[in-house]
Amino acid sequence: MRPRTGGGRRPNLVLFMTDDHAVPAIGAYGSVINTTPAVDRLAAEGMRFDNAFCTNSICSPARASLLTGTYSHINGMTTLEQAGQKFDSAQPSFPAMLRAAGYQTAIIGKWHLGHGPKSDPVGFDHWEILPEHGVYHDPTFVTRDGERQYPGYVTDIITDLALNWLDRRDPDKAFALLIQHKAPHRPFEPAERHRHLYEHQDIPAPATLHDDYSHRSTAAVEAQMRMSDLQDSDLKAPVPEGLSEREEREWRYQRYIKEYLRVIAALDENVGRVLHHLDVTGDAADTAVVYTSDHGFYLGEHGWFDKRFMYDPSLRIPLVVRWPGVVEPGSACDELVVNVDYAQTVLDLAGAEPHPRMQGRSLLPLLRGEHPEDWRQAVYYRYFEHLDVCHNVQASYGIRTHTHKLIHYPGHGSGQVGAKAERRTPEWELFDLVRDPDELHNRYDDPAYADVVAELTDELTRLQLHYQDTPEHL
Repeated sequence: MRPRTGGGRRPNLVLFMTDDHAVPAIGAYGSVINTTPAVDRLAAEGMRFDNAFCTNSICSPARASLLTGTYSHINGMTTLEQAGQKFDSAQPSFPAMLRAAGYQTAIIGKWHLGHGPKSDPVGFDHWEILPEHGVYHDPTFVTRDGERQYPGYVTDIITDLALNWLDRRDPDKAFALLIQHKAPHRPFEPAERHRHLYEHQDIPAPATLHDDYSHRSTAAVEAQMRMSDLQDSDLKAPVPEGLSEREEREWRYQRYIKEYLRVIAALDENVGRVLHHLDVTGDAADTAVVYTSDHGFYLGEHGWFDKRFMYDPSLRIPLVVRWPGVVEPGSACDELVVNVDYAQTVLDLAGAEPHPRMQGRSLLPLLRGEHPEDWRQAVYYRYFEHLDVCHNVQASYGIRTHTHKLIHYPGHGSGQVGAKAERRTPEWELFDLVRDPDELHNRYDDPAYADVVAELTDELTRLQLHYQDTPEHL
């Protein structure tokens, strides 16, 4: 039987996907560095997922997994679009399947899956997308009819275009609208109205800002994502003279985090604009609203910015769902969920069958407050790029449970376009997330964890084979 809202019809869908919005920068997740009243409203009126994770912490692959419900090695997007890969948009995706089921569909904002006859959005009645990452000010959008440039701030413009489409749609048909923001992706360029936000206050720094990477892999030591790797365009001011190394790191953190949070301020305002529109039009009662991000982001944890690693700050993603009449307001779920679950969830919400190749699982039982006994107890992750040009991060894969995390660095890339030939010695990391939630102490070679290592290695291999991936450690 198809899920119904209070109005007795198939629910509409509004799905916000942001870029690099880390969980610690959301009030509903306990942020101590900013406020996000609009996203917090969604959480207060819906469900907050506390253990949602991405399957590949980089932009293009995460977006392909959202659309197709498949891992990167299945949908063909293992790395970034601008690195040479192009998304085959003709492959099965939930928007096309919703459209075939009678939904009106639209995507507005960041696509980042390539542009051209084989990569343009498929399955959408309307699309208006940014080329690659797009820009924050006076952005150009790509449409079926060519390019259009709009004056103003990109987060506001994406919302304007989304609301315009909502006003023009057929009111007698259910709709699915994907609003995919560029924000808060680097370079962090705030709207003029937020340019001086936080100017006269210090933002709390994470406990691991001064991490020295001892007791960890060579991959962590070699990564070029430290505060010292931030460029002039990020800092927007010269480093003061006379600072110690520690003081300079703290100064850089303040410059970085304030710009990041200023961008989020406009993002949250625009989420509020859409929620207000749904209220005014009377569509709120019949609309499921989802807020998520493509992956996490380091907000100074381990002294880093960016993403890519399997440590929780980049692995963990926000997921908030409001669905009147189905989801209990103010509820939370701690089951392990991943972004390949989204496609099947949306199709289930609409009463449509998933495609057989989809690799996730519908979250509908969790949204109803149920806890299936056979729910997953581990999530699988794989980052394919090896020693990428920007941040020198090694390829990795692993699994995360509620209590532990096992990461393998095979020492080379797999499935990466233009992968470097330079290899590294394979390494492993094991973290006890109960005793060491900040992931500072690698326990892989600790005899006390030998049984845990063996159990997780077996489970890692099983999951790789289950998801039709290739284990590199056998």
